[in-house]
Amino acid sequence: MAEEAVTTLRAELARFEQAEEGFALLEVFLEVARPWLGPVVLDPVELRLPDEITHDRRLVLGLIEGIEAEPLQGRVVERAFDMADAQARWDYVRLAYSARQATVWSTKRRTTYFEVMHQSKASYWLPDSLKAAYFDAVQARGWTVPDDWLAAVAKRPKPWWKRGGR
Repeated sequence: MAEEAVTTLRAELARFEQAEEGFALLEVFLEVARPWLGPVVLDPVELRLPDEITHDRRLVLGLIEGIEAEPLQGRVVERAFDMADAQARWDYVRLAYSARQATVWSTKRRTTYFEVMHQSKASYWLPDSLKAAYFDAVQARGWTVPDDWLAAVAKRPKPWWKRGGR
């Protein structure tokens, strides 16, 4: 059985008029994708407040300071967030763009749905069915899906034997 086509969507905060637009889109995604979500994690080391954040600056800075004040337990690699908890979702959305790396995994074959790298690069990789549900949810809220997201072309994943690795 062929895998669903996947669309790559750029999601850096700098591409939005306001950072909060990127946050809102990620919040909607996390709500819609919850049944398909695996681990939702970020690297809690060297969190940095992005320049693009406007309205939530003090709140995000408070989250960062709270994490930095926690004692380190062993070798910290990632911090997980419970997407069933509304406050944890809110915290994750704002901290993801402050992290060196933040990732939203699927439950299926450790596929990545969303990732932020070095606070400056962010992407969604969405299978067609999830992308359709996500776009529908965004539009149901009366918001506009970014034009370049609507125009993005889905691609079929390479067969496992043609994928990179080893």
